[in-house]
Amino acid sequence: MRLRSALLFALCLSPTVALAADPVLVIHGGAGVQRKDLSPAEEKAARDALRLALLQGHQALVAGKPALEAVTAAITVLEDAPTFNAGKGAVFTHDGRNELDAALMDGATLKAGAVAGVQRVRNPILLAEAVMQHSPHVMMVGQGAEAFATRQGMTLVDPAYFRTEKRWQQLQRALKEEASGQAHADLETAKHFGTVGAVALDAEGHLAAGTSTGGMTNKRYGRVGDAPIIGAGTYANATCAVSGTGWGEYYIRTAAAHDICARMEYLKQGPEQAARDVINTRIPALGGDGGAIVLSADGRAATPFNTQGMYRGWIGADGVPHVAIFDDETLPLPGQ
Repeated sequence: MRLRSALLFALCLSPTVALAADPVLVIHGGAGVQRKDLSPAEEKAARDALRLALLQGHQALVAGKPALEAVTAAITVLEDAPTFNAGKGAVFTHDGRNELDAALMDGATLKAGAVAGVQRVRNPILLAEAVMQHSPHVMMVGQGAEAFATRQGMTLVDPAYFRTEKRWQQLQRALKEEASGQAHADLETAKHFGTVGAVALDAEGHLAAGTSTGGMTNKRYGRVGDAPIIGAGTYANATCAVSGTGWGEYYIRTAAAHDICARMEYLKQGPEQAARDVINTRIPALGGDGGAIVLSADGRAATPFNTQGMYRGWIGADGVPHVAIFDDETLPLPGQ
């Protein structure tokens, strides 16, 4: 009896001991989506891709794989879908290129990997994982990151792989707007959005988070947003996991992802309140907007956003995917 009591006491004191949990995966495909911008076929493709990403990530979780593997499995699907601003569907820079960013973090160990400004890596999230697992570094950028990818045996693709006509036309509209000197509200807002991400809780009670993006339409000078910056757009520890989507400059300035986790850890806020305070209060107060997905170590989730829509979904132990896009859709979440 004394031994059992001592063990229970030790478990309560130790923040590194994870308890068995029902696996959960939450994903997003970016905030800022507007109903008028989606044809019925595009909406169906988006929902189908979200469901497939959830099912792929869930497959890893039910096989007993760590949260990290569920996150990368889900994000890889979203990177391969031209619907989202990541991988295949990435937006164009001012100079007509696709520059991709991604980050991955393991909440159990606080290990992380990130890449920025890569142009030939089909799945940047897998390169971020390689940086975390096979290098002493956290972030690699540009040609150096691609050289590392080659050393890791990854096949680089022709930059033309990432081109989609819809993204190209978005750049042309942005360039025309810029040349005329007349900002259009819809264009100005839309160019800041588009990211994919996932957060997962595995059967061991461990959390992980990942984010991947093509950045901003018409961005210049090697601009990097919040997605690959640990603590800004991506963060995970033993308490929570966060992936953000929105106007990256504001997520960087508020260290948004870390702030959400800090509120949960130190202020004992639940994921819904912590995320709401950061995403719907702090960031808008500075002039930014967006959304996030948040998952706690006890399986509670939150998906706050302050735009007309955010591609989002989750899947639990029963293997049934739940997805939503627009702000008028109800999406009951685990723990609510």
